Amino acid sequence: QVQLVESGGGLVQPGGSLRVSCAPSGSIFSIYAMAWYRQAPGKQRELVASIDSGGSTNYADSVKGRFTIFRPNGRNTVYLQMNNLKPEDTAVYYCNARNFLSTDVYWGQGTQVTVSS
Repeated sequence: QVQLVESGGGLVQPGGSLRVSCAPSGSIFSIYAMAWYRQAPGKQRELVASIDSGGSTNYADSVKGRFTIFRPNGRNTVYLQMNNLKPEDTAVYYCNARNFLSTDVYWGQGTQVTVSS
C-alpha cells in the first residue's frame, strides 16, 4: 500500500504562482510513476502532469510552459510548480501514484487550488 499526502494548495491571484507537493509513504519501492490530476466542479478529472521513475515528464497542453512537475534528487516527494495561473486552473488537485503495469493505483485526498482576484 502507498499513502499520498498532498499540501500547498490555496488561493492565488491570476498570474500568480503556487507550488503543491505530494509525499508518498508505505511501499514506495513499487511506485513507477507519479502524477497530478485535477477536477473542476462539473468536469471530469484530467491529467495535469506526470513523471516516471526515469524522470520523463508529460504535460497537458493547457499547462505546458506554465507548470513544472519535478522530484528533487534523492527525494520521493513530487512537486508541481504552477506559474502564470489562470482562473481556469481552479480545481481540486489530486496526487496519483501507480506501479509499472498500473495494476496498483493510489490517490491522495486532494488539495484545493483557487485562482481568483
